Amino acid sequence: MATFYDFDLNHQVVRALTEMGFEEATPIQTETIPTALEGKDIIGQAQTGTGKTGAFGIPLINRINVEEAHVQALILAPTRELANQVAESLVSFGKHKGVRTVVVYGGQDMRKQINDLKRKPHVVVATPGRLMDHMRRKTIRLNEVNMVVLDEADEMLNMGFIEDIETILKEVPTERQTLLFSATMPKRIEKLAQQFMSNPQLIAVKAKEVTMENIEQQYVEVHEKEKFDVLSRFMDIHSPELAIVFGRTKRRVDELSEALIKRGYRAEGIHGDLNQAKRDSVLRKFKGGLIDVLVATDVAARGLDISGVTHVYNFDLPQDPESYVHRIGRTGRAGKSGLAVTFSTPREIDHVRTIEQVSKKKMTKVAKPSYDEALRGQQEQAIEQLRSLVGSNEADSYRKAAKDLLQETDATTALAAALKLLTKEPDTTPVRLTGEAPLRVKKRRDGGGSGKPYRGGRRDRDDRRRSSYRGKDERSGNRRYSGGGQGGSQGGRGGQKRKFKNA
Repeated sequence: MATFYDFDLNHQVVRALTEMGFEEATPIQTETIPTALEGKDIIGQAQTGTGKTGAFGIPLINRINVEEAHVQALILAPTRELANQVAESLVSFGKHKGVRTVVVYGGQDMRKQINDLKRKPHVVVATPGRLMDHMRRKTIRLNEVNMVVLDEADEMLNMGFIEDIETILKEVPTERQTLLFSATMPKRIEKLAQQFMSNPQLIAVKAKEVTMENIEQQYVEVHEKEKFDVLSRFMDIHSPELAIVFGRTKRRVDELSEALIKRGYRAEGIHGDLNQAKRDSVLRKFKGGLIDVLVATDVAARGLDISGVTHVYNFDLPQDPESYVHRIGRTGRAGKSGLAVTFSTPREIDHVRTIEQVSKKKMTKVAKPSYDEALRGQQEQAIEQLRSLVGSNEADSYRKAAKDLLQETDATTALAAALKLLTKEPDTTPVRLTGEAPLRVKKRRDGGGSGKPYRGGRRDRDDRRRSSYRGKDERSGNRRYSGGGQGGSQGGRGGQKRKFKNA
């Protein structure tokens, strides 16, 4: 497996990757990065979860000339969540090189976006509808863009963005590098590639099918407001030696770790905003057993090689099924057994079914544990501690005190009192977490499930409605900006058919 030192990258980029915990390149990165660094157009057929953001983001950041204060690279993504996720990764990749990245999407304050764009970013990550708004307002110029990335192109097709993408590509210089990533290759995407790409190299990598026989997989159906109490009760019943709790956002990780500490658990959080020293400190504590629970985002957990994890709790469902496989793979290692418990709100059950299809294994549905069950779990742990001590000679010095106590009361009463002292009774300290919107599997137009969660809500749908080409702007009634000059007849790649070149 290739490392990032093998690609002859800028040392500032390699330094950033090392600090993020990136060591070995994934298969899609191994095949894509060298080709992208050569300036060739690429069609990457890969599922989310294979490392495709790094596959296009690393060579993109490597290519940026920070001395030139204009937009040099454009990434189009179907939803605001994915746009944010990509932008966060690019910021991390380019932090030592000084690359400025801005993200724009529907539903966000337009004035803030305009101010961000005035700061002359090198990279813009955008949803197509909002980018078209900025093009119409002339608050963004694409005349010096030399690299374009279309991420999840099939998803943008499903959401009705394809005409906007064509308009946008006609406004970008024809002398550019274009990278297109798509899990599937419908005819409409092939046509788009033929029209706007120059001899693209086709790189196809499948997500690993991981079967984990040593991992027991469960799910619990729970409302958002109940989640934390249910998590606490599970941990009281399971008494994990080392556990990882996955949250979807950095805010969630911060709130979860604070709430667990408030209830008496030895926990700490880790996410992308932590500096390297803090990250290393948290990992040392976890590996050394000074904390029992690590709360993490998917990005922060990447590359962690920690043995002895007994339990994984998916407090929030992952954005994509492949990430679920990576998450639960943290436990059940080296022939040992592990337990993965996934929390699903009633509206997310379809996504649980999609995860089961990808992981090739059904999860067992379990009931929400009660307070009494949690208490019994802690009592059993206390009993095990007593049994362990009875089997050793460490309690011999306490025999006289025990005999004196038995003169005052019976053995059952004395033992019950000892168990009460040893038992950590479930803590019911009130905890309030900021709610997270549920993930939902977006339905295709043919009525089937897409196999991927719909990450957006009303704002994304509004963004799509605004962006769908109607000939006139739906709000003002004016003819809509077409982006192609006189009739959109810009020369160069537009309208030119090119054949794929298989890699």
